[in-house]
Amino acid sequence: MPFKISNVIEPGALAGRDQPTLPAPGGLLLRPWAAKDAPAVYEAFQDPVIQRWHARVADSENEVRGWLEDWRTEYAEETSAQWAAVDADTDEVLGRVALRMINLADGQAEMAYWTMPRARGRGVATHAVTALTSWAFDGLGLHRLELRHSTHNEASCRVAVRTGYAPEGTQRSAVLHEDGWHDMHLHARIRA
Repeated sequence: MPFKISNVIEPGALAGRDQPTLPAPGGLLLRPWAAKDAPAVYEAFQDPVIQRWHARVADSENEVRGWLEDWRTEYAEETSAQWAAVDADTDEVLGRVALRMINLADGQAEMAYWTMPRARGRGVATHAVTALTSWAFDGLGLHRLELRHSTHNEASCRVAVRTGYAPEGTQRSAVLHEDGWHDMHLHARIRA
């Protein structure tokens, strides 16, 4: 039986082209991850702040190289798209920004990000989210982006609000963290 509603974005919109490099405000560049970035990602996942908000841990740079391969595969499979947020002049990794749980047919995805400890307080997450949001709407054609964070993660909430993700509510006991179940704030932006 045919559907009455067409796909918002047809399959192949990501897999049919190379992952772009995107300029971002604040002297940043969003670029696809490379094997040379494994030490930086490993370092990031040794940080207690990143460990607090992520279920995943990195035991070695070799393990992280596998993650980087997985991220390339997920882009080709159109399930997620991950970028390194780097200094445009030095190529130093300052953070990560991603579209997770991409659903092209419904035109939706979830925004995710983290920053290296030395890059915090410099607007890296805000600039990276701003740039990726613009590309997701104008370059890819998504309709809705969601952003979720633990109600205890005040820094992430500030990024969401600064980048125009309107608060929509609280999802009770929605994500299991190492210290137990967390309520999650749900924010979203709609393509205007």
